[in-house]
Amino acid sequence: MEPTMSMPIEEIIAELGDDDKPILSSKLSELSNLDSTALELFIDSWATIETERRRQIVVRLAEIAEDNVILSFDGIFKYCLKDGDDEVRSTAIEGLWENEESSLIDPLINMLEEDSSEKVQAVAAIALGKFVNLGEDKKLHPNHMDKVHRALLGAFGDKSRPLEIRRRALESIAPASLPEVKTAIREAHESQNPRLVISAVYAMGKSYDLSWLPLLIKELDSPDAEVRYEAAGACRELEEETAVPHLIRLVDDFDADVQVAALQALAEIANTQAQECLKRCLESEDEVVRQTAEEILNELQEREDPLSFQM
Repeated sequence: MEPTMSMPIEEIIAELGDDDKPILSSKLSELSNLDSTALELFIDSWATIETERRRQIVVRLAEIAEDNVILSFDGIFKYCLKDGDDEVRSTAIEGLWENEESSLIDPLINMLEEDSSEKVQAVAAIALGKFVNLGEDKKLHPNHMDKVHRALLGAFGDKSRPLEIRRRALESIAPASLPEVKTAIREAHESQNPRLVISAVYAMGKSYDLSWLPLLIKELDSPDAEVRYEAAGACRELEEETAVPHLIRLVDDFDADVQVAALQALAEIANTQAQECLKRCLESEDEVVRQTAEEILNELQEREDPLSFQM
């Protein structure tokens, strides 16, 4: 059998703008790691493609990159940050999620502060959270770290900004070890705005600050299911055994998502009391609880004895 000949990259790029041609993942995969010449061809072609098709292409590229970490379309995504369509720009930001190059910081801050689309601003705020984590891990130059901190704190602190942008900025800055961050989280929690409260509870977990634990335990009894859900997730992040009895109560919550979040938190803490609860849940009449507990216990067993699942 003769080997299958791959289509020249020039032809693949030329086909991108042809609405009569299907957008095939097999061909888009060939756009991975384009050299400078091929990237110029792509850019020339991109300018001629209709908006809806550009959206479809960049979404498919992001999906392919997520499914196959070997493939990289970063050159294309970086160019698409300047696209005239907000859906293309926001998807391009998401496509660059694995990219930790500090050269992305200025473009992302610019998009957070000046983009015409609220959605793009919010996605940029989320993307900057990656650099907050890098800074906490001492993997980012202090000057870059300071710039990211100021941009996110500024976006949260500007009450004229849309709520969604302020929320995402707060969630992204949460891991930063700064007193201003703790103040921001407290301000959001005390705002009485339901959406800000939810983001504040989420941020408490991402801050890895155990001083929030008493408040999180209190929020496990919130009348708002989303707050209970985020509080359980935050307890999962903090991994403190003090929360276990309160999380066990949530296993019987009337909201299925809250039940799952509580079980996942118990699995992360995994002390004797938590594990006993998970085992009891195998006999639960609640299908969500029973199936979730079974999946969690199987995962825990696989962690302890990976070979047992290779039979």
